[in-house]
Amino acid sequence: MRVKSRLIIFESFNGRDISDNPLAIYKQLIQVDPTIQGSCYFSVKPSEYSRLSQQFPNIQLIKRFTPGWVKYMARADFWIMNSRMPKWWQKNRQTTYIQTWHGTPLKKLGVDIQHVEIPGSTTAKYHEGFVAEAARWDYLIAPNQYSETIFKSAFKFNNHFLEIGYPRNDTLYNDNNHHYIAQVKQALFGYQPKTVMMYAPTWRDDDFQQQGQYKFTLPFNLAEFFQTVSKGTVLIIRPHYLVKDKIDITGFEDRVKIFADEDINELYLITDLLITDYSSVMFDYANLKRPMLFFPYDLAHYRDELRGFYFDYRQENLPGPVVTTSSEFMSALKNYRQANGFPDYQSNLHDFNQKFCAWENGQAAQKKFVS
Repeated sequence: MRVKSRLIIFESFNGRDISDNPLAIYKQLIQVDPTIQGSCYFSVKPSEYSRLSQQFPNIQLIKRFTPGWVKYMARADFWIMNSRMPKWWQKNRQTTYIQTWHGTPLKKLGVDIQHVEIPGSTTAKYHEGFVAEAARWDYLIAPNQYSETIFKSAFKFNNHFLEIGYPRNDTLYNDNNHHYIAQVKQALFGYQPKTVMMYAPTWRDDDFQQQGQYKFTLPFNLAEFFQTVSKGTVLIIRPHYLVKDKIDITGFEDRVKIFADEDINELYLITDLLITDYSSVMFDYANLKRPMLFFPYDLAHYRDELRGFYFDYRQENLPGPVVTTSSEFMSALKNYRQANGFPDYQSNLHDFNQKFCAWENGQAAQKKFVS
């Protein structure tokens, strides 16, 4: 079956959303050539179709795994996706598959994970699936040299790398200004909070009650948190979508906002201090050269038993303090308030930016991928 010229299928996070690198590439394509919009479709889960069609009324959507989806996928000129496709779906040999992926890795990926702790899967099955999928990618975007080296190992990827940085991060350069930031704050909060902190923890594979049911426990006390930070501080919690409804913020609804579905790049832009642990958000946020605080409260377990890291988390000269207990966490927040940041970590932040953001300049989506 011959492909249909210029027919492009995008997909973000297995059809759960319209976001990330695929959306950034889509926006750039239709900006350069508006006539191509009629040939572009986002593959979305049927359960998300109504929500996403309202949120993105100008984007054409197709429901994943329906007969119409099969028709378009089979004849697509390009697939542009940021996560894996099901193994059972075969790719047309004429279709060009551009895999953007969705983050710089700190945690072990793919076949580099020695013990997989995912309900319903085994380590061998997981490895086999990753290698088979990566073999179908014609192109893979690498945000930096560090990631490219790891992707070769973790995915056993032997096709073409696109050394361009992440298109989704272009906005961190192009929209990092007072006017745009004020607009985003107004849209999200209805006013202009003085200080915004975001807690964005990583996904913990083994933090489940049973298959398909996950839990989430905030590792610090909200009352103590707001007693420590400056007045006028708002806390954003950015959880994994599977636990977004499991977070108890009772009594703090006015000062804590759970934003699981909002554009994370907009959240980065309004955030003054990022609080994370092992999440790849640290690499994206580093583009802004703003303070970060690391709270890996389960460091030994996560590093040694669950996923493992590609570099020594303690020795990498992270761009902010590392704390592992609630008392250390509150002390670091107090220091941040008193010094208006973490001045002792400016050198670390600069070096971290140079290592992981060197290919980023706000123009990734503008670069010609394939002829």
